[in-house]
Amino acid sequence: MTLDPKEILLVTGLSGAGKSTVLRTLEDLGWEVVDNLPLPLLDRLLSSPLPMGAEQSRQPLAIGIGARTRDFDSDRIVDRIKHLREAYGHDVGTLFLDCAGGELERRYSETRRRHPLALDRPAADGIARERDLLAPLRRWANRLIDTTDLTANQLAQQVRDTFSREHQDGPTLAIMSFGFARGVPRGADLVFDMRFLRNPHWVPALRPGTGLDADVSAYVAEDPAYEAAVGRIEELLELLLPRYRAEGKSYLTVAFGCTGGRHRSVHVTERVAARLRNAGFSPTVTHRDLAAAPQDSLEGVPDDRQQDGTAVA
Repeated sequence: MTLDPKEILLVTGLSGAGKSTVLRTLEDLGWEVVDNLPLPLLDRLLSSPLPMGAEQSRQPLAIGIGARTRDFDSDRIVDRIKHLREAYGHDVGTLFLDCAGGELERRYSETRRRHPLALDRPAADGIARERDLLAPLRRWANRLIDTTDLTANQLAQQVRDTFSREHQDGPTLAIMSFGFARGVPRGADLVFDMRFLRNPHWVPALRPGTGLDADVSAYVAEDPAYEAAVGRIEELLELLLPRYRAEGKSYLTVAFGCTGGRHRSVHVTERVAARLRNAGFSPTVTHRDLAAAPQDSLEGVPDDRQQDGTAVA
């Protein structure tokens, strides 16, 4: 049997981590999608004729595989991937969807669904068992998305950015702001700490605003260290991004953090994104904690660089 080389993406990962969302999004992008395909049927699928009119499009194929798939065995799947590459020249990639156990438990609790591997036990037991079963696939995967902090819409957008045919010639670049008080983003490749800049939170007139507001941005930019530090970060990114592209990296997330994620990190994210657009890149921008309410308890104590009378002696 002779199989024409084909682009194949295996989509796998923990139950509840977003596999259905990914497969629906890929289908919307024009991929052929098959979910929970038993491994012995893979050759039959690949040898089947394409639908009428699809022969010239070389429609890529996404296959959803999980611990519930019949005859599931991670090691056998890895061996099968190697065989498809070596014997038929298929371009086979693996996307693994990960998620923190606590977040998965919350999702199962909210939807009142039972974990497929723990129908009569706590969800945590099924999550732990599934993580062990999938470990070889996670190690093998050439793409990984951690969905712990992503909504379904954010995950779909990340998939569109990564797998749209318009984005095949370089890494998809995402730039985000966040607050350290609410945790560092799990999927960030590069993290820059903006807490060395003076904090607008401690200026009463600026506290309700965000880094998207002109008065907040002006205040942040007046810090003596601002221009030199942010300028060097921009130069560093302009140096690194072409190198990531040359290495074939598919997705790159750059995260800027401040304490609460509403002022300094937001402003710097917007500035850096604008600089990179001017340099020919196409970053997407996310402000993870922008909608969070300002809280003094998260911001610590103002330092003596505050020049507006709000500083604590």
